[in-house]
Amino acid sequence: MQLIIDVGNTRVKAAVFEKDLLLEKHAFLLSNFIDEITQFVQKFHIKKAIVSSVGRLSEAQLCAVTSLYDTVLLSHKTTVPFTNDYHTPETLGVDRIALVAAFAQQYPGKNGLIIDAGTCITFDFIDFKASYKGGSISPGLRLRYESLHNLTANLPLLEKSMPENIIGSSTEAAIHSGVVNGVLQEIEGVINEYRAQYFNDIVIITGGDAQFLAKRLKNGIFANSNFLLEGLNFILTYSND
Repeated sequence: MQLIIDVGNTRVKAAVFEKDLLLEKHAFLLSNFIDEITQFVQKFHIKKAIVSSVGRLSEAQLCAVTSLYDTVLLSHKTTVPFTNDYHTPETLGVDRIALVAAFAQQYPGKNGLIIDAGTCITFDFIDFKASYKGGSISPGLRLRYESLHNLTANLPLLEKSMPENIIGSSTEAAIHSGVVNGVLQEIEGVINEYRAQYFNDIVIITGGDAQFLAKRLKNGIFANSNFLLEGLNFILTYSND
């Protein structure tokens, strides 16, 4: 069994895989890392682990994993199943590396666009030769809501909500329309541009807001909330083969 750990800025996702089968996953606050991860692994016979961290683990938190298991700490130097053509590979987020690895495993010989709709919205393109070319980064839903509130005098901070109409007939409705419809139009526009230039075969959307947004996106886009975890699991298997 393999232990998969994805560390964000404030939250952690942990999962256990048996080969390619996801057995169980668990999300918790980074501040509770040691207690949560210790309790989570108790019922599993873990052989090895991988840690992907875009946030920061303390030495004690990291040791809670590395002292028990043969552990891969994901970085741009980790062996991956694709060619990385990013001009600054050392700056490429490990979460994006994991997503591209998942695509390389699951859709070999295909052009693909992977969209991660979380705190930021990232677009990553991998071609049919398994060459990662790069992509783009923009603010996610939450960042857009927060910026409207924090950088203006009177606009309220709202929780995301799918607008009923393109025309907002109140300030709150106008914010929802601007933020959510703006993100949807951005995603659709980027997808169309990639398809026009590169004839994308597959488009995947994942991340915390994927299910929320997927309801309003056109057909032909596959939503997979576990795509990053699957990629990390594959990298761990691949790096030990």
